[in-house]
Order: sequence, then C-alpha cells, then structure tokens
Amino acid sequence: MTQSKTPPRRRFLHRASGLILGTGIAALSTGVARANTPDNTPENTPDSGPGNPPNARSLSFHHTHTGENISLVYAMGSEVLPQAQLALNRFLRDHYSGSVGTIDPQLFGLLFSLRRELETDTPFQVISGYRSPATNTRLRNTRGGGVAKHSLHMDGMAIDIRLPGVALADLRDAATSLKIGGVGFYQQEDFVHV
Repeated sequence: MTQSKTPPRRRFLHRASGLILGTGIAALSTGVARANTPDNTPENTPDSGPGNPPNARSLSFHHTHTGENISLVYAMGSEVLPQAQLALNRFLRDHYSGSVGTIDPQLFGLLFSLRRELETDTPFQVISGYRSPATNTRLRNTRGGGVAKHSLHMDGMAIDIRLPGVALADLRDAATSLKIGGVGFYQQEDFVHV
C-alpha cells in the first residue's frame, strides 16, 4: 500500500487552518469538549513539529472496511475540537450498519499517546470503532462468543487497530506501557484492542 506524501507547506496550511482533511468539513468551531489526557507533548513529535501550534494534537486513520482516510487536528492541548469530535464519530461509525455513536474523547488521547510512544505519524488502520448494540449481538451470535456482551465498542470507548510498520506485539506492548485502560492482543486476527 503506498501513501501519498503531502508537501510540508500544504500540510502546514491544512493543520494551521484547522481543516479536517478527508471529510470535507471546512472549519472547526470555537467551542470545546474536555479530554482527560496529559498535556506534555515533547517538542519534536510529529504533532508538534514545525508548522503546527505547539499544543496541537493530531490523529490519522485508514478504515480497513470502508476504505476511508482521515487526518485531522482533533484537539488543542486537552480541549477536543467539537467539529473534530463529530468527524471522528462519523469516521469510526459501525461499518456494518452505518450507525454513528459518540466516541469517548479519552480514546483519542490514548491513541495520540500511543502514536507518540511509538514515535510515528503513520495512520492507524481501524478494524472496528463504534459498534451498535444490534451489531454487537449479531457478532456475538456468529463468532462463537468471541465478542463481549457489554463491549466497550458500544460505548465508544474501544477501538481495534494495527499500525503499518509496527509489529503487532510492539503495538500491544506500547499500549500496555501507557497504563490507560485494557489492551487486547489478537494475533490471529492481526489487531490490538484498546
């Protein structure tokens, strides 16, 4: 899979203007929602490098089921931008039913910290984000009980991911080292659940 390289100046202009790439949403509103995340971004991470405000927090994803991509500044410091929240809710929707749930902003903080821990700005590959109760029940009935009855996916508090270029065990270990919630390791299915 090849990824296009956006020229640094264009990347700067998109990030600095607060545009949400890949969704068509033009500008971020001034209201904010709180995320319970640490605000100690190192000076030279991909998210705080040249051209980004020092407290900008960005995430990038490729959805393996829908083929969609998104890259956006989701927060300034610990303040989640409402339009980014809406865009991520839509992007991480139940890919079986199209149902959109609310993703917990703390999950974004965990993913931001995980990417920082691994020193990469490679987009996460999303296997599953939000899951509606109906989809969860169907998967429980068709996958031999491998899906939790009260899955945190239904509450927007879990995501199944992998990260190209990072061994699955390394992704698991990095997630575990953060000590933020539980971590599931699904080697056969090729993803980590956080």
